[in-house]
Amino acid sequence: MENPRLIASGLRFPEGPLVMADGSLIFCEMLAGRLSQVRPPSTDVAVVAELGGGANGAALGPDGAIYVCNNGGYAFTDLGVMLLPTAEPYGRDQADDYSGGRIERVDPETGEVTVLYTECDGNPLKSPNDIVFDSTGHFWFTDHGHARPREEDRGGLYYAAADGSSIVEAVFPLNRPNGVGLSPAGDRVYVAETMTGRLWAWGLDGPGNLVKAVPYGTGGTLVTGLPGLQYFDSLGVEADGNVCVATLLNGGITVCSPDGSRVEHVPSGGEFSDVLTTNICWGGDDMQTAYITLSSSGRIIAVDWPRPGLRLAYP
Repeated sequence: MENPRLIASGLRFPEGPLVMADGSLIFCEMLAGRLSQVRPPSTDVAVVAELGGGANGAALGPDGAIYVCNNGGYAFTDLGVMLLPTAEPYGRDQADDYSGGRIERVDPETGEVTVLYTECDGNPLKSPNDIVFDSTGHFWFTDHGHARPREEDRGGLYYAAADGSSIVEAVFPLNRPNGVGLSPAGDRVYVAETMTGRLWAWGLDGPGNLVKAVPYGTGGTLVTGLPGLQYFDSLGVEADGNVCVATLLNGGITVCSPDGSRVEHVPSGGEFSDVLTTNICWGGDDMQTAYITLSSSGRIIAVDWPRPGLRLAYP
């Protein structure tokens, strides 16, 4: 990664970064259950809102509010030098004080928190993870699900209105879906599955309307799958359409062309190496400053990215 520099440290598993109009960075601290902010070049961290549970992904909405995926609480193992989002017995990630999955709206000026969704068609949200707005002011989000000692949830992809009036289950089931993003033209939605290391895509023929590539299974198109023991986390999309997926264990960013024909891994190496590299977003006038969360070590870095990131619907 080119010219890495530290933006913030000492964080409690940072996730879901987003760049604000004033150049500040707002992000989730999943283990702390809060939304936080840093204003470079200062590395001082301020609390925007105390959310409880496990703040996981965040996006800026059309009303200037911040919309948060709250997973309800993760069980963690603190090894001193790193935080792991799992606990004994191996694979358990639902916290003992789990408070239920939900989508929340946060006023960035006052810190006021409003719960928008806790269920869809009577089925409770288990672990909302990542979120992206389209140009209509609606948003897509993934529900990753939680694991317990002898069972785990099946995840899904959802489409919802920002005013809390409508939520639709678009794809179900998925295997621990995590990152979600839209193509530059808004005619494709991408989802990264964590445990399978697979990136899926569905065409869109209108707001929230999926076009299934095949009439069976989830109907998705497999863009790429990783070899060996590598997991996918959150994702971002470049202005040219490449999909950049944060990669676990083989810590870094996996860059995929839209058709999956080109796949490149950019490691988070050197002093900023982290096996749990979890998110990427872009900012700056040229959109070539990438902000990357190094979650197990509690850091966020900025790097010079070779191509501009896609400007989101509500920057």
